[in-house]
Amino acid sequence: MLEQDFTDAIALLKADHRKVEQLFAAFEEAKGASRKEALAKEICTELKVHTMLEEEIFYPALEGKIEQDLLDEAYVEHDGAKVLVNDIEAGGPDEDYYDAKVKVLSEEIEHHVKEEEQPSEGMFAQARKTDVDLVDLRDRMLARKQELMAQAEAGGLPPAQLTAVDASPA
Repeated sequence: MLEQDFTDAIALLKADHRKVEQLFAAFEEAKGASRKEALAKEICTELKVHTMLEEEIFYPALEGKIEQDLLDEAYVEHDGAKVLVNDIEAGGPDEDYYDAKVKVLSEEIEHHVKEEEQPSEGMFAQARKTDVDLVDLRDRMLARKQELMAQAEAGGLPPAQLTAVDASPA
């Protein structure tokens, strides 16, 4: 899985996007609670790792180099997804709204990916126009991804931590 060659950080992130899209499509087609639960768990793990890579390494490298609004929106979109990820992981396929939560998560991710990958105006297009070393970022992100995937396999990742949204009750 991690042995694939990615030209740079953006290629790595796009590959993650394609993988999650395939997992969401498989969930849509899945029959049976155990299959849906396994796919949802894999989706949640992939998204937690991906958001951590972006928030720990990719986004900070772009601070002050691309439109701040794009970065701010990305953090908030991540938090919306994290709320659903944590809720899906805490529940199970027999619970009310389980399939609906996965579907809405899919739609949120689809929107987020579109904004990142939008030609010329998107985050990735803007990142390519900066002096950021995207190959170095790839290397750092791959190393971190290996750590996180090993942690996920060894016992699971902790619940996703919100960055920009205050989820505490008023």
